[in-house]
Amino acid sequence: MNGAGNAFLLADTRPEGKDAFTPDRVRALAVRHGLDQVLLIDGTADAPVMRVLNADGGEVGACGNGARCVAWHLMREAGTEAVTLASAGGPLVAEAAGDMRVRVDLGLARTGWLDIPLARAMETVSLPFDIDAGSHRLTAPGAVSMGNPHCVFFVEDADAIPARAIGHRMEHDPLFPERANIGFAQVIAPDRIRLRVWERGAGLTLACGTGAAAAVVAGHRKGLCERAVTVVADGGELAVAWRADGHVTVEGPVALDGEIAIPA
Repeated sequence: MNGAGNAFLLADTRPEGKDAFTPDRVRALAVRHGLDQVLLIDGTADAPVMRVLNADGGEVGACGNGARCVAWHLMREAGTEAVTLASAGGPLVAEAAGDMRVRVDLGLARTGWLDIPLARAMETVSLPFDIDAGSHRLTAPGAVSMGNPHCVFFVEDADAIPARAIGHRMEHDPLFPERANIGFAQVIAPDRIRLRVWERGAGLTLACGTGAAAAVVAGHRKGLCERAVTVVADGGELAVAWRADGHVTVEGPVALDGEIAIPA
């Protein structure tokens, strides 16, 4: 499946079979099929659990577009219009939002330095980075956790930034003990943002649901955008809302691309 271009393999491993997805196998599948993540559905029919394995084989706590795809699969299976998923990043509530569209509540945006986490105490509206990238200067990114750590730079032209080189470098910066997803956000209007994201363990992707959520939260905290924003990724558009209760919802398209056979 894909969610706004994010490429996933969904594997329903209930009630057994998850041990087949070793880091080596996940890496091989990601290369062979062009995947950003492998998403495992564990638990039971009444209490599904989503596990997220990045293209590098490592397990992470959250994936916004992946959650929307898993939710679509489970809603279709059960014939319902809503589903609640358990995940390492916390419970996720999703609902149908039209034909092949899903909205997911990613929970609270967390902005404390320990929650993200950062290696030392500091305010997170503007982190102490000042990067020269040719004719571009990247400064004072915001940091947000959406169940996974994000660092978001606000730039004049997101498409002109060498996102691959900077993203790889910043993912592994010592300030981020669990590494970080690196976003490059261009505020087109108060309710519209152009975004590119380097995802830890996956690289530069066509979209990132938690990255879109983090960009809106970081942008609003800086006074650059509203709380309800259309985020334009390479793979499509996502509607993001940072609600008054602190929860962030992400809505967008999902697509079923086909099935593959995985040898035992």
